[in-house]
Amino acid sequence: MRAKITYFALAAVLVVYFVLVGSRGVLLIQQGTALTIGFGAGVLVLPFIGAWFLWQSTKFARAANRLARKLETEGALPVDNLARTPGGRIIRDAADAVFEERRAEAEAAPDDWRTWFRLAVAYHDARDTPRARKAMQRAINLHDGQPVRS
Repeated sequence: MRAKITYFALAAVLVVYFVLVGSRGVLLIQQGTALTIGFGAGVLVLPFIGAWFLWQSTKFARAANRLARKLETEGALPVDNLARTPGGRIIRDAADAVFEERRAEAEAAPDDWRTWFRLAVAYHDARDTPRARKAMQRAINLHDGQPVRS
């Protein structure tokens, strides 16, 4: 729940930022010189890129949460029983051992979104965020019947 509140608070701050940046772009365009019109147009592009990125991130998070809820109802959600440091960080060797199991499961059943979801969690636990996102996107695509890139 805390993560959701943080996400929405940061998203709200970004939206306010986009509005402020957009208003500055409009003010620059209203100056009417070639230079300020060019700068204003360039500044107006930034909020649109940011809004697109925020939208894509929100869609991804919602889809991943939808799959997590489905796995939870099936009783197949991965259990977090990894060894941790006193500070709460996952011990790398423990995460690597679980990762190897999850990788083998995904290789054995490459068309099962559940194995890719669990592999994404294992990548995340091993602190490999780019691969975690790719594995989760593959799980989402498999679940939704979308094309999967190799």
